[in-house]
Amino acid sequence: MKHSGCAVNKDRHFACEDCNGNVSGGFDAAVSQIVLCQNNIRNQAHMNRVVTHELIHAFDHCRAHVNWFTNVRHLACSEVRAANLSGDCSLLNEIFRLHFGLKQHHQTCVRDRAIRSILAVRNISKEAAQKAVDEVFESCFNDHEPFGRIPHNKTYARYAHRDFQNRDRYYSNI
Repeated sequence: MKHSGCAVNKDRHFACEDCNGNVSGGFDAAVSQIVLCQNNIRNQAHMNRVVTHELIHAFDHCRAHVNWFTNVRHLACSEVRAANLSGDCSLLNEIFRLHFGLKQHHQTCVRDRAIRSILAVRNISKEAAQKAVDEVFESCFNDHEPFGRIPHNKTYARYAHRDFQNRDRYYSNI
């Protein structure tokens, strides 16, 4: 975040609250704050995924100046990225949800999770949410910033962090 021009202060930018329904967290763009729903987070691994998901939204808010409230395509793109990069669609999570397949299952999961997230925060039809996701899916699914790759597990996350630390080195030698 700091590298992208947005300072983060954990005391100001994170809040733990009780939430209604089965929401695990959210990003409040009005105050640039991540809200963790303490009553709905089951364990450390779940919290890690929620924090990562919401940090992707915070990163998009900083980097892309997302118009969350009036442009559903901006929201759709950030939701696709968050579902893709946060671990929401890991094989293990999908097996626990009893959703798994072989061909392009990760993409299907990302698409479905993005649509569900949009419907949770916007009062629009499922068809409108699907249309927005379809319009942005290809480019947003392939946007892996700030990781550079999809961090499928801790090893890939370490590789992504190493790549991030070294990415300026490559460009400085050109």
